[in-house]
Amino acid sequence: MALSFRFWRLNLLPKPSLSQLQTTLKALKPLKQKLSPICSLPMSSSSLNPLNSHLSISKNPTFSESHSPTACPQDDLVVLGIETSCDDTAAAVVRGNGEILSQVVSSQADLLAQYGGVAPKMAEEAHLQVIDQVVQEALDKAKLTERNLSAIAVTIGPGLGLCLRVGVRKARKIAGSFNLPIIGVHHMEAHALVARLNERELQFPFMALLISGGHNLLILARDLGQYIQLGTTIDDAIGEAYDKTAKWLGLDLRRSGGPAIEELAREGDAKSIKFSTPMKQHKDCNFSYAGLKTQVRLAIESKNINATIPISSASSEDRRTRADIAASFQRVAVLHLEERCERAIEWALKIEPSVKYLVVSGGVASNQYVRARLDQVVQRNSLRLVCPPPSLCTDNGVMVAWTGIENFCMGRFDPPPPADEPEDIVYDLRPRWPLGEEYAEGRSEARSMKTARIHPSLTSMIQASSQQQP
Repeated sequence: MALSFRFWRLNLLPKPSLSQLQTTLKALKPLKQKLSPICSLPMSSSSLNPLNSHLSISKNPTFSESHSPTACPQDDLVVLGIETSCDDTAAAVVRGNGEILSQVVSSQADLLAQYGGVAPKMAEEAHLQVIDQVVQEALDKAKLTERNLSAIAVTIGPGLGLCLRVGVRKARKIAGSFNLPIIGVHHMEAHALVARLNERELQFPFMALLISGGHNLLILARDLGQYIQLGTTIDDAIGEAYDKTAKWLGLDLRRSGGPAIEELAREGDAKSIKFSTPMKQHKDCNFSYAGLKTQVRLAIESKNINATIPISSASSEDRRTRADIAASFQRVAVLHLEERCERAIEWALKIEPSVKYLVVSGGVASNQYVRARLDQVVQRNSLRLVCPPPSLCTDNGVMVAWTGIENFCMGRFDPPPPADEPEDIVYDLRPRWPLGEEYAEGRSEARSMKTARIHPSLTSMIQASSQQQP
């Protein structure tokens, strides 16, 4: 197995002006490379390894400055985004002005239904089978070839390591073959920033609640790459709780658990079963859904529900019982979100009184009940709720491409990888990669960040890199 022992420091570039970026893009058009060489560093635990790192950092970032999403040199910039962090293979082509030229997603819904969740090895094989087709279709729909691209953006974490590797390998192969800069993207940052593509008034600072099958995250986004973690899950995420509840109720998982529960819950009485709201005694913004899952499982067992009988074949009485459980679960699961968001808004306004928006993104943000309840929370606090369209809430290539564009415009990108890079090279993947630094009041005694972290947070990496610049 080929393993590179060369560790690189991020290429530190001053924050580019509009004219500088236009010059860079013109140079990239014919040459596809006019980038400074990156300097080697001794290998250490604190070194950043751009076998696929989060790329170069502006020299003197001004964290209080609000950056407009339209500040890039618009039409000259065309980025291909690739996403394979979990169970969807996605690619998209996006212009610097936010125009989506194409979007392609290959779902693994049948595998999810077969295994009752994500099986990492099976998911990796599914990605390998379709990645070439998905990327090519994205280019074809955009009526472009690789030679028309300005850069490649790809998710490098967090996510399933086996799945991340598929997307990174494909991105580096294209970037190396066509001499393109490459941008490593944080999956959760992409979920937060995609809202800026659709909502052009969304400026920093803003709050974001990122909710999906694997993540529950409350952040204060002070600037691009500068995030404060107000709360996170200490065990399971809300999407995981939805999926397990749907499985135990015998629902069709090909649509994923969230939509199936939401649909069935409309038929039920949300107050028929008294589930306890998680973590009522903890006055922080962290989440826990493991206990609620246990409550649901015990309720299902007490009602003698047989999950092997699909909901479509259930008797009317059995269906009504399942609907009551679904509705009661959903009410408490979302109530937990509401309570945490209320406190997080209070904390965020202490730090940044100018906050006006709460972004809710991630797969669970497609749920209309979730949106309606959180809209009431923000209205009570004189904020505005911003949710991307459902197609941009679930994992997609558009959010990766757009995050790549925002970082490219700040000078955060790597030069093209070697065209002859070995197939078995070990990449710098980041399955566990925190987005921001923990807010002091938000630290949970129930969760050890020392054991949970493998990589430093994206924010701390950016700050450390800027400090290294003389």
